[in-house]
Amino acid sequence: MKVNFNRAAFAEVLGLLASVVPSRTPKPILRCVHITANDKELRLCATDLEVGINYLVSEVQIERPGEAVVSADRLTAIVRESVDEVLSLEVSKGKCEIRGVDSRFTIYSQEPEQYPTVPGFEGDAELEITLSELHAGIEQSLFATAKESSRYAINGVLWEVKGRKLILVATDGRRLARVRVSLSSTPGAEAEKRKVIVPAKTMSLLAKLGGSEKEKVVVRFVDNQVLLQCGAIVVSSNLVEGNFPKYEDIIPTDYDKKLTLSTEAALSAAKRAALLTSEESRGIKLSAGENKLVFSGSAPEAGDAEIEMAVEYKGEPIVVGFNPQFLTEVPSSISSWARQTGRALLRAGGISSMC
Repeated sequence: MKVNFNRAAFAEVLGLLASVVPSRTPKPILRCVHITANDKELRLCATDLEVGINYLVSEVQIERPGEAVVSADRLTAIVRESVDEVLSLEVSKGKCEIRGVDSRFTIYSQEPEQYPTVPGFEGDAELEITLSELHAGIEQSLFATAKESSRYAINGVLWEVKGRKLILVATDGRRLARVRVSLSSTPGAEAEKRKVIVPAKTMSLLAKLGGSEKEKVVVRFVDNQVLLQCGAIVVSSNLVEGNFPKYEDIIPTDYDKKLTLSTEAALSAAKRAALLTSEESRGIKLSAGENKLVFSGSAPEAGDAEIEMAVEYKGEPIVVGFNPQFLTEVPSSISSWARQTGRALLRAGGISSMC
């Protein structure tokens, strides 16, 4: 195999592939990328056996077809540090050579037959969504997933289809985020019946996919896997097994107080009020009065803080307490579109963005 490629474009591809390559594994071959070149295209694959990427690479010139399995770390480092605009990659007799104008690197390769199969996207799509909508949903839900939990079902994000909306729900048992994003087309009857849990790692990977805001992402489910294609990239992932909490029973429906505030101002106020809290008094207090909201924090050994901001609120005064980390994560996770709108709703007992 021999190919010539644009270094900058190839580095971007390898950067995405490296995000699924495991740093530690009992199977050393999983720390590699699988490179396949035919007469017309170059394809790179990486997997940790739970999540996989199948990437069709453009901006390459194929002189001789073939395949190779090469260390992901070493190949990525060589391509990243090289200064040439175009590099050449040639594989023969268990060796991979990367050449530039003034450089030559040799990496020992492994047997391609030993590398696990990373699926492509075959068959009809069950869901279709724009990349911008998917990114917005991930940004506003992923932060609420459990980081470490023996309850595997909450280590991912619930996907549920209702009409032309995809509902994304995440919780760690202490806070919950629910986001509705619009699908690009009406899903089939089978898709409406599905409730699947996509791992947090997979959601983080999808957040890294580049492309235009109107780029389409197509989705299909095969057995216990989800396949997503966006342009030249196919992401495959095992689904999380288990029963997700009945989130609709958790969300209160009897709110009787509502105020409207600026997300940016609320984020700043919450961060400043949290500066004077302690291990014993980690919470910050929010006191709402007519068209006014006061954020306050206190640490007996250090002092106290009080930040006042204007809001739209008419009703009985109310005082609520929050963990400042939970409070700041909500406006921080709101998408750029919502930040441009600059408005959010705060309801007694919980927070939600207007979008």
